[in-house]
Amino acid sequence: MIRINLLPHREEKRKAKRQQFYGLLGLVSILAVLVAFLVYTIIDGYVSAQNAKNDFLKKEIAVLDKQIDQIKRLKEQTQALLARKQIIESLQRDRAEAVHLLSEVVKQMPEGIYIRSLKQDGTKISLIGYAQSNARVSTLMRNIEASQWLERPQLIEIKAVTVDKRRLNEFSMNAAVKRVATKEPGKK
Repeated sequence: MIRINLLPHREEKRKAKRQQFYGLLGLVSILAVLVAFLVYTIIDGYVSAQNAKNDFLKKEIAVLDKQIDQIKRLKEQTQALLARKQIIESLQRDRAEAVHLLSEVVKQMPEGIYIRSLKQDGTKISLIGYAQSNARVSTLMRNIEASQWLERPQLIEIKAVTVDKRRLNEFSMNAAVKRVATKEPGKK
């Protein structure tokens, strides 16, 4: 016997497929929302972790900047102290220099020479004076060259003048003071 189904089976199949489609569509939508939420939370986690790292680095950079400023100030203070130390050492080294200079000038001065002016500028000294003859000026220059405290005599000018009705030679001369090398600690 033949059975004939007169029920609208095609519509039922369409309805079943439609329900299946809507069910899958809803499931895919929920799955898409879940994936989007998961991606968003992961990215948000990365961003917040990076922001936390950035904040930490900013704080550490601020601390290091303060330390760098302190180091700069300490270096400036160190340089200032070293400059003061060098000045004090040079003053300490040179404090007896004037005594040695005057003593040496007196020792090296031949008879017949009179000093009118003696000026020191650093290691350079300028002598202006009178001599009874040119030979005495030459002797003074040789004496300065042989001196242990003076060196490099250089005659600038010599001319004949009359002082108190006496005929003399006025001379101008430069020389240098020999500096004794100071030993620095730690150097041989």
